[in-house]
Amino acid sequence: MSNKENSPETSNEERGLLVARVFDAPRELLWKAWTEPELFKRWWGPRYYTAPVIRIDFRVGGKYHYCMRSPDGKDFWSTGVYREIVPLERFVAVDSFADADGNVVPATYYGMDPDIQLERQVVVTFADLYGKTLMAVRQAGMPAGRGSEFAVAGWGEAFDKLAAILADSHPDVGSGR
Repeated sequence: MSNKENSPETSNEERGLLVARVFDAPRELLWKAWTEPELFKRWWGPRYYTAPVIRIDFRVGGKYHYCMRSPDGKDFWSTGVYREIVPLERFVAVDSFADADGNVVPATYYGMDPDIQLERQVVVTFADLYGKTLMAVRQAGMPAGRGSEFAVAGWGEAFDKLAAILADSHPDVGSGR
């Protein structure tokens, strides 16, 4: 895999982010990485962060509630509702920061930029690309600046973890089969 394929492509759209990467894995495996809580738990969050709680009710109208734990033990919760699901192609959710009980809270609850919208649309797409998968995450409601830079870095590190898990879990991934 070339360096370009191994690093996320990013852009900062008007009050939002686009992070994309080509994974040397079939689309079905990337889909499972988002829809199966035990697999999701293994890659969610930046390097050195863990995901001790992942609840996913993956259906239109279903909710999710995640906890991402920093290396120093600080928990960052998020919640959302799935608005659209097209199996193996895309899903759309409305995402928010949350407390441990699942109540929506502003970004300032975690000391983040007050300009981050309370609810942000997230669109995740999956496309076959010559035996590999292009996965893209579009996240609206993120203002340009330091917070967006941290978000892009976090997504990149999470994608690194995901790529490693897929390669370790599925021996044929990365072999060109």
